[in-house]
Amino acid sequence: MFWVLLLLLAWSFAGTACARLCLAAVRSAAADARDAPADGERDLTLYEAAFLSGGPARVADVTLVSMARQRRLLLAHTGWATVVDPRGRDEMEQSVIGAIGPEGQSRIAPVRARAAGAEAVRRLADGLVRAGLAVPEGTGTTVGAAVRQVRASVFVVAALGVTALLLPVRTGTPRLLVGLWFALPLALALSCLAIARFEVHPYSRWASPAGQRLLSALAGRPAGDERSFLTSVAVRGVRAIGEPELRAAFTHRDQPWRE
Repeated sequence: MFWVLLLLLAWSFAGTACARLCLAAVRSAAADARDAPADGERDLTLYEAAFLSGGPARVADVTLVSMARQRRLLLAHTGWATVVDPRGRDEMEQSVIGAIGPEGQSRIAPVRARAAGAEAVRRLADGLVRAGLAVPEGTGTTVGAAVRQVRASVFVVAALGVTALLLPVRTGTPRLLVGLWFALPLALALSCLAIARFEVHPYSRWASPAGQRLLSALAGRPAGDERSFLTSVAVRGVRAIGEPELRAAFTHRDQPWRE
């Protein structure tokens, strides 16, 4: 009856993951209701929208693109960044210039990494967390993390079920019945994923429910000016860049680089 122990493990994985998802969804709904009256009281800045959409790396990207569009930074299609105007107009731009270094030229990949880890970005993140718009770093109660755990439990339950069916010893129970027993925790996990997909999707690694609502409001604003272009980069990332050479500059970010 070793398969019974495997079944208990399967129920343990599936039940724990689904319970965590339900708890995270309840807490998310409570925070959503608590922060709802404040939604219309503020507008997101460009950097705030970038952080809530893609985290510190997105803030670095939108800063690079903004400076390049103003001709204060040259982003070559070969993946190099060159400073044209060494005077940063805000903390983020100063972080980017500092990340490029005193020589005024560096590959984009290390510049992006250094700028994303700058103190200015950390202060931005802390302010968004205090405002209830961002998810605290390392939190264990977010819906996204809970969904990933349920998704992992699906594979664990399936693996345990296959192991039970392939046991060489005689269990005394028909293999079809063993498979049906393992189908129950698997169905529980899959149903929780389906409910989460329709009831609490989209979930974000960075933005809280209140932050997601403010981000969705940005999509309804008129397009065509420089601000709307940078906002689309902040929300969608560098794939929103329509200029081929500027977009090509970021395709080299994953290439090896040296200090």
